[in-house]
Amino acid sequence: MHAKRKTALAVGAVLAPVLALSLPTSSASAHGYISSPPSRQAQCAAGTISCGEIKYEPQSVEGPKGLTSCSGGNSRFAELNDDSKGWKVSPVSRSQSFQWTLTARHSTSTWQYYANGQKIAEFNDNGAQPGATVTHQVNFGSHTGRQKVLAVWNIADTANAFYACIDVNVS
Repeated sequence: MHAKRKTALAVGAVLAPVLALSLPTSSASAHGYISSPPSRQAQCAAGTISCGEIKYEPQSVEGPKGLTSCSGGNSRFAELNDDSKGWKVSPVSRSQSFQWTLTARHSTSTWQYYANGQKIAEFNDNGAQPGATVTHQVNFGSHTGRQKVLAVWNIADTANAFYACIDVNVS
């Protein structure tokens, strides 16, 4: 019986690391949103606009990379896609700083900015871990007037990204 116990322990010691390596990994532990100018989820969190669940977790708009929706494809936050909800529009200049507030930091591939569906800026972090806040200076080029900006934080080591929409008026 003693030999069987030693064999079972030896087999367990060999299988434990294999099992640990084959378990699925969790989604990104990183979370963040655009706080300035106030994104739609920041407006919800501040009570500027009446919203559902997103007001409690503005940093949680996460979905697969490559989406173009304000909700990141997350049905819990679908109201962020509603352009008629009365979002406050921030007046901005042609070159504007956008500040992300990160409640959990994660290795980053790129940060992307789109104005009414057209990419206007991309910043490559090459897998670096960001600080608690990240600011990008974005040039709107020929885009003027009311714009819906989609900001995307692409995580380096998962298939996910974080999404934020900001309503602006470019002067």
